[in-house]
Amino acid sequence: MSSSSSKIMIQAVAAGAAQESSLPLPVKEIPGSYGIPFLSSIRDRLDFYYFQGQDNFFKSRIEQYGSTVFRVNMPPGPFMAHDPRVIAVLDAKSFDVLFDVSRVEKRNFLCGTYMPSTSLTGGYRVCAYLDPSEPNHAKVKQLLFTLLASRKSYVIPSFRSLYSSLFETMESQLTASPGAKSDFNKLNDVTAFDFLGDAFFSVTPSSTNLGTNGPSKANKWLFFQLCPLITLGLPKILEELFLHTFPLPPFLAKSDYKALYAYFSSAAAPVLDTAEKLGLSREESCHNLLFATIFNSYGGFKVLFPVILKWLALADPNLHSQLAKEIRSVVQAEGGKVTLAAIEKMELTKSVVYEALRMDPPVKFQYGKAKHDLLIESHEAAYKVSKGEMIFGYQPFATKDTRVFENGNEFVGDRFVGEQGKKLLKHVLWSNGHETESPTVENKQCAGKDFVVLVGRLLLVEFFLRYDTFTAEVGTVLLGAQVTVTSLTKATSFI
Repeated sequence: MSSSSSKIMIQAVAAGAAQESSLPLPVKEIPGSYGIPFLSSIRDRLDFYYFQGQDNFFKSRIEQYGSTVFRVNMPPGPFMAHDPRVIAVLDAKSFDVLFDVSRVEKRNFLCGTYMPSTSLTGGYRVCAYLDPSEPNHAKVKQLLFTLLASRKSYVIPSFRSLYSSLFETMESQLTASPGAKSDFNKLNDVTAFDFLGDAFFSVTPSSTNLGTNGPSKANKWLFFQLCPLITLGLPKILEELFLHTFPLPPFLAKSDYKALYAYFSSAAAPVLDTAEKLGLSREESCHNLLFATIFNSYGGFKVLFPVILKWLALADPNLHSQLAKEIRSVVQAEGGKVTLAAIEKMELTKSVVYEALRMDPPVKFQYGKAKHDLLIESHEAAYKVSKGEMIFGYQPFATKDTRVFENGNEFVGDRFVGEQGKKLLKHVLWSNGHETESPTVENKQCAGKDFVVLVGRLLLVEFFLRYDTFTAEVGTVLLGAQVTVTSLTKATSFI
């Protein structure tokens, strides 16, 4: 398709959308049923995990009801969650309701219709589980903003140093023997954990009493909170009993959490001083810093970085060449330095990160409970929701909505390049808000939104300064992608 034809199509879609929004939408009953209490929710759980899988679970019901808004039971259900009933919103327009904290409550909803035991977070409900109407939400989020602002000059040098070492290790693994491979996920776990400690607190975890055990302790703690959402490939009866029906006993992760907490209470001491000035106790602040650093940041990078490499491995190698050219030419123009100003000039690089976040958002599920009776609007209709009903959004469907994104199910590296591309950024939703909006103490958007996008771009910068292209085997692992690098082609030129 020619450039002029594409522009005409975009204009036509925009005109159609404007016309559509000016027309009153019919108010319809929400289709779907919760079925027989207990039994139907278990059947839906089995469909979700085993018989259909996540995407087909939702696709089949969209086709059945002829609607992207419907009632359904969401896992894990009994006995993990006392009420599995939700109203699913699965298009870009209806999904918006989940960001409006004047309409939905976010109290105790992060992972799903269940909330992990506070024994896993020192007895505290950390910021992620607080509604903005609760006083401590603003205090903790302000603490995170203060931390991020105070450490911004440390991010780039810390990342480059640690990820340079990662790539050197990867090279040595690939050259160790004919046909050798390198597990990026495994290397990334170790490096991301050290990077966050160094970038945020100037204390690399591996240099403390944690040693090299930090990532394994963090992964175990994460598993205890997220296991109701995953499958391990074990016999169904075992997974149903031990992962999806009853919570794992928190005491089994107590020693791991204690070791992690000891690191944060020491390394983050200056930040905890700031917390006291904001009216927070050191103990509660430390648990919040641990959660934000490990669950939100480390957990996010465990998913995001392999996802970026996954889509690059599956993309046309021409995209690799284009990224290498853009990154090297900008860095050369900056005198060989990688600066924030230089990174901001890398439009294609930023677009690739946004596209990876659109295709595979690190957090796929969003929840909110209606604060009052309200209307939800999809593209075709409006639906009445009663106060107290749970609303659920499956983000990959909202961010691949073909009413918003042409070829929405395809990875298009330069999708967000140019003026038309920038207009689409408001539909990138990974941060619990629109990419064109900013996190505040009054909303639930990720405090580290800009930090995440920056380090995603840094991964590409560091990679393509070193290599022209690569190949990798791509698979799946728990909640993300598994990337096993099979070859690296070193950079042949700086430009």
